[in-house]
Amino acid sequence: MSDKPFSEPAPRRRAVAVDVGGVTVGGDAPIVVQSMTNTDTADIDATVAQAAALARAGSELVRITVDRDEAAAAVPRIRERLDRLGVGVPLIGDFHYIGHKLLADHPDCAVALAKYRINPGNVGFREKRDKQFADIVEMAIRHDKPVRIGVNWGSLDQELLTRLMDENQQKGSPLSARDVTREAIVQSALLSAALAEEIGLPRSRIILSAKVSQVQDLIAVYGALATRSDHALHLGLTEAGMGSKGIVASSAALAVLLQQGIGDTIRISLTPEPGGDRSREVQVAQELLQTMGFRQFVPVVAACPGCGRTTSTVFQELAQAIETDLRANMPVWRERYPGVEALQVAVMGCIVNGPGESKHADIGISLPGTGEAPAAPVFIDGRKAATLRGPTIAADFQAMVADYIEKRFGAGASRSG
Repeated sequence: MSDKPFSEPAPRRRAVAVDVGGVTVGGDAPIVVQSMTNTDTADIDATVAQAAALARAGSELVRITVDRDEAAAAVPRIRERLDRLGVGVPLIGDFHYIGHKLLADHPDCAVALAKYRINPGNVGFREKRDKQFADIVEMAIRHDKPVRIGVNWGSLDQELLTRLMDENQQKGSPLSARDVTREAIVQSALLSAALAEEIGLPRSRIILSAKVSQVQDLIAVYGALATRSDHALHLGLTEAGMGSKGIVASSAALAVLLQQGIGDTIRISLTPEPGGDRSREVQVAQELLQTMGFRQFVPVVAACPGCGRTTSTVFQELAQAIETDLRANMPVWRERYPGVEALQVAVMGCIVNGPGESKHADIGISLPGTGEAPAAPVFIDGRKAATLRGPTIAADFQAMVADYIEKRFGAGASRSG
């Protein structure tokens, strides 16, 4: 065993690159963040608004449900409206049961989408399955669109599963039903991909996914897929759940796979809380990739967890305000301040670790803890730059952060060194 088994992630598995509406998935491209709307796609206003919000939050691909004629007819209008808003995020059509018919009956929808998602477990049944699968693949070839073949634990091809279960029973040492089901998921994806290639869809237009709802199952299934194919892989834990449960489960599963070098695009599938913001899943995906060191999306705010020395809530409120302000401004700042996503800010609550953490950050503040003098030293680039006092400490520090960003990343900043 290595002395440092988790010091660095494994080399990234080299998958065949796939172009999805100008966004590269696989190859040498960064791991792509995607999300999915939960609006009725036929409601054009609502879908445009949510797709735009997801894109502005950082979703690089947005999937929409295309489940009936009204939804399919709405897709080109959604694409046009987003383009007029300056939101060029590629749209992925999510098809089940009648995707072949919708794409044939609505050619403008077929053109407007950047990718089609097919579920081999419900693309068709019995003798119709391969024909309807082929119809969608041929449509993708005609319009030069990539396809995600997305197997799902909850809609697995029952004929394939039954056959594998029967074969397993004939073995001297049969596998568990769970292991056979995992194998059925992997085979469903690989057999469907092979069929798509046989029809004429090149491997550079195919992405695979194999969604399950249990962490260990997901790790096992994707581990098998990664060793048995070089297709680009989309990662996601389906039915992950709501709130902290969904975040923890998704992060636990995807972190292991990403550390193993597996995964080319990810989605964090969170059940929205009542009145919650759909873009939360985008934020979690970004934070997962950023925390693991794979990508940089927004400036990092290091903040003290608080203890008996920090009875004041000022540092909590300031850390929240700074983080909210940075994330809210990032859509504009990415254009105005190239490189700002690498910024590191520290908001600390007392003298124990405050000055040290602040020195390690690009700009940091050490707020006074319980019993400490009411002064807050600010460190910029490792050196003490000012000491803030009085009731406007929070506002003064926010102004200093904004000034630092302008000086370091603004148009007049020096790019040397």
